[in-house]
Amino acid sequence: MSDLSFSSFCNWLKFRHLTLLDTLGRTRNMHLAAQQMNLSQPALSKMLKEIESLLGFTVFERLPRSMQPTPLGAQVLRYAHLALNDARTFVEQINNLSAGGHGHLKVGGIFAATAVALPEAIVQIKQRWPLLAIEVVEQTSDHLMEMLEERNLDLAIGRFTEQSQQQRYDFQPLAPEPFCIVVNSRHPLCEAGPMTLQELVDWPWILYPKGTPIRGRMEDVFAKAQVAVPRNTIDTISMQTFLKVLQGGPMIGMLPEAMVVEHLESGLLKKLDTPFYLMPQDYGILTRKGDQLLGPAREFADILLANAQRERD
Repeated sequence: MSDLSFSSFCNWLKFRHLTLLDTLGRTRNMHLAAQQMNLSQPALSKMLKEIESLLGFTVFERLPRSMQPTPLGAQVLRYAHLALNDARTFVEQINNLSAGGHGHLKVGGIFAATAVALPEAIVQIKQRWPLLAIEVVEQTSDHLMEMLEERNLDLAIGRFTEQSQQQRYDFQPLAPEPFCIVVNSRHPLCEAGPMTLQELVDWPWILYPKGTPIRGRMEDVFAKAQVAVPRNTIDTISMQTFLKVLQGGPMIGMLPEAMVVEHLESGLLKKLDTPFYLMPQDYGILTRKGDQLLGPAREFADILLANAQRERD
């Protein structure tokens, strides 16, 4: 296999080739890909052979009922997907600006961030740029970083969940994220005083789903206390579901304090007096390593950092 030259790659490869690769990567089927691209199957097959000839290796292994990417092909498909996402964002931004808008900003946040930090910053940037289109995604940190990797977000507000992520993403801290154990104001445990974790195990709990970093940290606390993890559970990442279920039944919930501070102040929810403690971790602005924020994304990040500094002062 000869080395692929950058100049020949740029001079020959077209967006229709990227679209073909991305479509085949999703469908894994020549007939379906041809239908979706409104091409004949022979034309699509010819184009794929041209791409593989340019690259100098096979992108897909042709199997009787599907097409599986080769190890090198998987890297090609990833590039095609990222390049098309970048192009799609570019077209949306240009269309928005040419129509008199102020561009488009897509930002993701963990639940603690969407409770306070994100809404405050959105109000401020909309005062400066009333026609800026903003899309907000609420997810766990791991999912937000996946969306950053695929260029589906301009920036995210989350936290590192494993050390290797620091090699792929830049991080600017904003604030700590403390957690608390809460119940509604009618729960039998409201006036129970100090309780051990063992006394809480048999009650129904509403928790982050298994596999999420917060759930893992919670299970570590129970393990260190030599207490079994609650088995009567509802697992969800929906904050609306969290709060509605907590208020409607005798559930115990573990939530970021930022999510429940208003409900605690109003008396709708109560903190339980338990030895349960998760060391607060800082959440902050996550971006792809080395990527420079531009336009609204840069201004939005500056607002977030200024607000965080004001809170610390």
